[in-house]
Amino acid sequence: MQTLGNLGEKPSKVNRTNITDHLITYELEMIGKTIDDVKGDERWFSNNTMTQKQHDEFRAYAIPLLKKIFKFNKGKAESTFSWFDMMYGLKIE
Repeated sequence: MQTLGNLGEKPSKVNRTNITDHLITYELEMIGKTIDDVKGDERWFSNNTMTQKQHDEFRAYAIPLLKKIFKFNKGKAESTFSWFDMMYGLKIE
């Protein structure tokens, strides 16, 4: 089960070690939530929803970021995003 662990404040510089935290924080900000709002909710990823448009915007943000941080090609970045989305993606309404 996915938990938020010890997510804290948004990092000033995104890197390989904090990209998951950054993307979760970014995703929650898109729906007007913070980490503090969902901490303690073990089902935070399904109790909060985003629209298909928001999901498309999140994907458009995340894939280029993954390409940059990990030096992935587009296919690898898309595949990595798909795995991230399955693990931590919010439910789409």
